[in-house]
Amino acid sequence: MLARPLGKSGFDVTPVALGCWPIAGVTTRDVNDADSIATIRKCFDVGINHLDTAYTYGERGESENLIRRAIGNRRDDLVIATKCGIHLKNGTFVTDGRPERLRTECDESLRRLGTDRVELLYLHTPDPNVPVAESAGALRELMAAGKARSIGVSNFTLAETQAFAAVCPIVAVQLPYNMLQRGIEEHTIPWCEANHVAVMVYWPLMKGLLAGRLQRDAPLHELDSRRKYPMYQGDEWQRNQDFLDRLREAAALSGHTVAQLVVNWTITRPGVTSALCGAKRPEQIEESAGAMGWALTPRQSAIIEDALAARGKAETNRRFS
Repeated sequence: MLARPLGKSGFDVTPVALGCWPIAGVTTRDVNDADSIATIRKCFDVGINHLDTAYTYGERGESENLIRRAIGNRRDDLVIATKCGIHLKNGTFVTDGRPERLRTECDESLRRLGTDRVELLYLHTPDPNVPVAESAGALRELMAAGKARSIGVSNFTLAETQAFAAVCPIVAVQLPYNMLQRGIEEHTIPWCEANHVAVMVYWPLMKGLLAGRLQRDAPLHELDSRRKYPMYQGDEWQRNQDFLDRLREAAALSGHTVAQLVVNWTITRPGVTSALCGAKRPEQIEESAGAMGWALTPRQSAIIEDALAARGKAETNRRFS
């Protein structure tokens, strides 16, 4: 099994992880328990050992409950991460970083997962109404109690990360990152490398755009939430399709899919520890796992770099630069 250190935690994680948001069925309805359980179990077959979920992945904890049902007696084969600090209430996401709320969510997550600990517990996002130090102190206590073996932060700026780490040691940060959203390369990744903190990235395929299956002349359904992103609109959509044409050319040189090419590029970027790849069906995570264990050729790398240069500056979330 390919594996990389999860910061200073003592655990190793595979470069591709299963992101368990899609199986919660919050933003998509084409999910069912049988497919979701088969998807989680497929990880054992394809060499993935890291599952990433959260308290808020489903109003009734669907994602965490499905993990419990799927893994059976193979709990010790996995590095499980969950997150606290956001919950769903009547279909709305509510941020709550109060220590008492974080303790409650951690306990409930453990019950749902059917375990006495998680290897990694993140604060899902900073709460603007609660000092970072207070939330960090609560997670430090949960680690001291053995409920979390290590702590991380998700959706934090570098300054927020540093403030949290001053109170509670962290082993990982989780942030969006992909070929078209590379802001964290500027400051966050160098800081993480200097401090031996793992970088766990989500949206490596930018919500499906970089998988290369969306057709240039086939607009998204009017109810598709991706329509709100500039990458899926107007001239930027056309530039992205031109970019994907070059990625298709590069992928064909090694017989891989565009998605595998993109994920491989992502997990081999300096400082990146693991890419969280969402999936609803076993064949999807099997494809993502196929991004591991091989290297881009010099020709493929050249095509990608030329395509990135031609694409130019894309949408950037400056919060995470």
